[in-house]
Amino acid sequence: MKLNLNVQPLSTWLKPVNENTPLVIAGPCSAETEDQLLATAHLLAKTGKVAALRAGIWKPRTRPGEFEGIGSIGLEWLKRAKAETGLPVATEVATAKHVEEALAAGVDVLWVGARSTANPFTVQEIADAVRGVDIPVIVKNPVNPDLSLWIGALERINNAGITKLAAIHRGFSSHEKTAFRNQPMWELAIQLKTLCPELPIINDPSHICGNREIIPYISQKALDLDMQGLIIESHIDPSIAWTDAKQQVTPSALADIIDHLTLRHSEAQNAEFSDKLAELRKEIDRLDDQIIQKIAERMNVAEKIGEYKRDNDVTVLQVNRWDEILQKRITFGKALKLDEDFTAKLLELLHNESIRKQTEIMNAKPVA
Repeated sequence: MKLNLNVQPLSTWLKPVNENTPLVIAGPCSAETEDQLLATAHLLAKTGKVAALRAGIWKPRTRPGEFEGIGSIGLEWLKRAKAETGLPVATEVATAKHVEEALAAGVDVLWVGARSTANPFTVQEIADAVRGVDIPVIVKNPVNPDLSLWIGALERINNAGITKLAAIHRGFSSHEKTAFRNQPMWELAIQLKTLCPELPIINDPSHICGNREIIPYISQKALDLDMQGLIIESHIDPSIAWTDAKQQVTPSALADIIDHLTLRHSEAQNAEFSDKLAELRKEIDRLDDQIIQKIAERMNVAEKIGEYKRDNDVTVLQVNRWDEILQKRITFGKALKLDEDFTAKLLELLHNESIRKQTEIMNAKPVA
């Protein structure tokens, strides 16, 4: 099923600085002082690599008492930064009042934050506030890995008449402790792109990483997955930033990151390449057909096992057998150079489907 959104190409409302540079939106996590914002803006503009300036004016915080943004006065600083550098400016909005004030200040791009995306009431309030206004709106994924919430927020904004629309992939909250602040869960962004290929998706490596050291890696991976740009937090002196100090980079460090990114294309104009790619894709199709057939055969055997268990009053789940399968197959997969995590997830999917089928057999009413 395709997602039916009416969106304009990103290039009609925001473009990279040049064809050799990815689209980059950059600026401090928070506008702290006028001097801080203006100095950062000028240095970013000087790099010649940044297409738009971002800065948080209102900051939703987990607990009261933390810095919650400088507030409306920061909009005046954004206006000045825009006038002095020529950079379009972007900020987050979470209420109708935010929208009203940002529009009055001439903000060029609005974004909906992850916490707002998670609340349909908040998104609808923002959608109602931008109705009838010709302004770009970009929507971050919700905090939790819920693709429907992300889609719903995009639909609400689109239904309000906003066609300059994009999504921001900023990763998802997880209890699992890893190197990332927010788990990338690339598969969700890929699902969104598959459902709506024309929807631009911009990656936010700052919030995925939570620290500046791995921003280059995530940025490159996002571009390799055909995301249309990056939104990166940049501060004139991250060591004294009032919010998210660890994930911000200086303008010069940002320029260095951009210089080392490799731009690739979704299609190639080389006929020899296209012919070879088509040949390899046919091979993939053939193998996929075989895999599906083998899975179907496996499920037929699982159903027979279910019938045998039913007839002999044996439980569906047998933990020792499952552990044995898991360990043997993961070891085998590793020998074939398959990632252990991938093999485990694949086996879990197959096992869960086998359990489902066998449970249906167990619970089926006998034929009279």
